[in-house]
Amino acid sequence: MALKLKVPNIACDGCAEKITESIHVMEPDAQVEVNVKDKTVTVESTASEESIKQVIVASGYEIAGY
Repeated sequence: MALKLKVPNIACDGCAEKITESIHVMEPDAQVEVNVKDKTVTVESTASEESIKQVIVASGYEIAGY
């Protein structure tokens, strides 16, 4: 399942690394792509959409419409 989320408060590569690491703690095999310029996070994972969103929010980021 590929999930693409708009995360408006991504500001830099450090943010991208923090989000990626947070998702990998929950799902080590997840493929995570963070586009800082477009402020999007794309996740290919077996984890549920809700779990992925909760991890991103727990690491201090907002998800548009969530």
